[in-house]
Amino acid sequence: MADLNYRGSTGYGRAYRLRLKHNWGVTDVADAAALIDHLAEQRLIDPQQVFIRGHSAGGFTTLAALAGHDRFRAGASLYGVSDLLKLREHTHKFESRYLDWLIGTPQQQAEHYSQRSPLNSADRIRCPVIFFQGMDDPVVPLQQTEAMVAALKANGVEVSYHLFVGEQHGFRKPQNQQLVLEEELAFYRRALDNG
Repeated sequence: MADLNYRGSTGYGRAYRLRLKHNWGVTDVADAAALIDHLAEQRLIDPQQVFIRGHSAGGFTTLAALAGHDRFRAGASLYGVSDLLKLREHTHKFESRYLDWLIGTPQQQAEHYSQRSPLNSADRIRCPVIFFQGMDDPVVPLQQTEAMVAALKANGVEVSYHLFVGEQHGFRKPQNQQLVLEEELAFYRRALDNG
């Protein structure tokens, strides 16, 4: 397993953090692809058996990477963002202007919101995807995930969708955390068997 700290991650200095400014959905996705290429060149992975997963913002990167590259065998989105304009509408007050920094304002960069939203690029995703979503999620409401699931199914993509009653943005119940890990592992095994 590789844990990617893409450009914009914290803990690597201000210049590294600022690389993500107005580039969310671009630099993080490019770094995910570059990681695969690097590990494959080092013969540390089989590039035909790569999975990508993420939760929340990482779920966005996962879906954007699946739409932007054909390097992945399958992907897992845990309450991941699929519609950036909807995220802007529903995000909590503390982060209400954060998307301006990550992408730009919708008035000035409307095309970035449209182009980078995985929901608008769902037709480019061809590999299986598993989704985990909390029914009471106030940040990424279940309608976002369900729209993404429906778009992928309409395109003939294999989709597995798990909705958790009583969970919000992130799963707190230990039995649900365990179930996510078990279902995700089974999903990856099926993806390998079907390849």
